[in-house]
Amino acid sequence: MLFEVEIPTRERFQIVDVTDRIQEIVWKGKMRHGLAVVYTKHTTTGLLINEPEEGLLQDFKAKMKELIPKGAGYLHDRIDSNAHSHLRAGLLLNPEVVIPVDQGELQLGTWQRVLFVELDGPRHRRVIIMLCPCSEYPEEE
Repeated sequence: MLFEVEIPTRERFQIVDVTDRIQEIVWKGKMRHGLAVVYTKHTTTGLLINEPEEGLLQDFKAKMKELIPKGAGYLHDRIDSNAHSHLRAGLLLNPEVVIPVDQGELQLGTWQRVLFVELDGPRHRRVIIMLCPCSEYPEEE
């Protein structure tokens, strides 16, 4: 089953927790056991699984800016001045995350959340969530 979720962003560089929306899709799809594949359809966004503590989110942003600064003479900037966003997405993030589902619940750790990272906003973004069910566990003998 394939679902699409819109994520409107309000800032140029923003991290959005999308975990609850993914869990709602799992419930809507009535999947008990399987995998939830979450995929961003944009080259200047990414996904990660981590803790959404505000200080840590600011650290992520600061480190990305330090490692790949804006306006550092990138060739792509001749086209639309967002090479840094493409490079951050391509070198530091993933376009997808895969989360196991058991008993209809995302199997994330205590502090883990699914985070959508906007690198070239504000924009209206789309994330695909594909539910890949697995057959029920065999009965124990």
